[in-house]
Amino acid sequence: QVQLVESGGGLVQAGGSLRLSCTASGRTFSSYAMGWFRQPPGKEREFVAGMSWSGGPTYYADSVKGRFTISRDNAKNTVYLQMDSLKPEDTAVYYCAAVARRFPPRRDYEYDYWGQGTQVTVSS
Repeated sequence: QVQLVESGGGLVQAGGSLRLSCTASGRTFSSYAMGWFRQPPGKEREFVAGMSWSGGPTYYADSVKGRFTISRDNAKNTVYLQMDSLKPEDTAVYYCAAVARRFPPRRDYEYDYWGQGTQVTVSS
């Protein structure tokens, strides 16, 4: 069993930055690929970024490539999402997720565990 807790969301102006963190319980964090997803208001949840259990390679949605960076620190059981050059369309609830695989899938139903989500709001 893995419990995930996100933090770091908030309100930011367009062009600003935020860093989300997701800390996992348990001692097998390095056995899980990690993903970040988001759900904009009135829309379905979508893949944002993913990272393999070893820390590489990484995967991004086209909409965030070059602006967002996923990273992980297995010693701290934490995965991060650095979000730069934020746009109003990045406004969403952001979720981290874990799956007991080497590589992160892009489909949300393939993940085993989810955090509670953290709100990110980007004002224009």
